[in-house]
Amino acid sequence: MNKNIKFGLIIAVILGTLGWLAAGGVKETASYYKEIAELERLAPNEKVDKRLRVGGDVELNSISRDGRDVHFVLVQDKDGVKRRLSVIYSGTDPLPDTFKDNAPCQALVDGKLGSDNVFHATKLQAKCASKYEAKPVAPVTRG
Repeated sequence: MNKNIKFGLIIAVILGTLGWLAAGGVKETASYYKEIAELERLAPNEKVDKRLRVGGDVELNSISRDGRDVHFVLVQDKDGVKRRLSVIYSGTDPLPDTFKDNAPCQALVDGKLGSDNVFHATKLQAKCASKYEAKPVAPVTRG
């Protein structure tokens, strides 16, 4: 067999393997943001033990700690219906400083929904009001 043909076949095999690994990695790590209402509409086989990303508002006074785990409730008020989702965060990353129990927060959690309908999160992103944000300035009226 010609040297150029052998070299071309080896390169094709390497590129094919890299493409296959990349496609599998993208499919495995893909997770899209879902609201609680969307999560409730999914069939059990589409949501239980599947990697998901869910977002919502953190219910006031719902954050509690149990050892290394952090428990809280996500809520969504849509179309006059208040939906709730219990979350247990067991990730290795520290919680954001602004993620406090009495502060209004929004959270995006990444993990899996258990058969007990509790979301087991391994990643948490929070957007909470900060004490360092500027207060709105009232317009000055002259009379």
